[in-house]
Amino acid sequence: MAIRKAKAYSKGKITPYTRKSRKVKNLNYIKAVPNQKVSKFYMGNTKKHARGEFKHFITVSSLINCQIRDMALEAARQMINNQITKLLGDNFYIACKPYPHQVIRENKTFSGGSKGERVQSGMAHSFGTTMYRSAIVKVGEPVFVVGYPDKKHTPFLRTLCSGASKKLPCPVKIIYEEVK
Repeated sequence: MAIRKAKAYSKGKITPYTRKSRKVKNLNYIKAVPNQKVSKFYMGNTKKHARGEFKHFITVSSLINCQIRDMALEAARQMINNQITKLLGDNFYIACKPYPHQVIRENKTFSGGSKGERVQSGMAHSFGTTMYRSAIVKVGEPVFVVGYPDKKHTPFLRTLCSGASKKLPCPVKIIYEEVK
């Protein structure tokens, strides 16, 4: 089955939904949580970042409140990581800030011809099955932070981050800052 468009979940009224009971099985609202698609949240040389050797940072932050699915975060993360690795090798730091806690449900419907009554129950059992995970991002929250040592790479990394922002369902602001 195809993946629904992001506009079905990302904008509008965002309802947090994370309830999963592990101790008492009959209180489970969610029987199974989907697997995490984002494989790494911190990439590059984290030891140099901890020592403070990266003086230049580019922050990609959201301009609206939205829900970002883990697939979109992973696609943007992979694009940034692959391109920056070709340019800088191991001399960079990337952090993916939001963590996808929210569980997105989908009420599957039958969309063709007859025999729909075998699949659909209308709104009688409209709770839906768990399909995806997502992260709720508020206005101004950073989505990605990229750290690097030399200012000459700034134009390339700005265009790289703007290309990766096309994979996200929200408009973003790309901010450059230099730490003294």
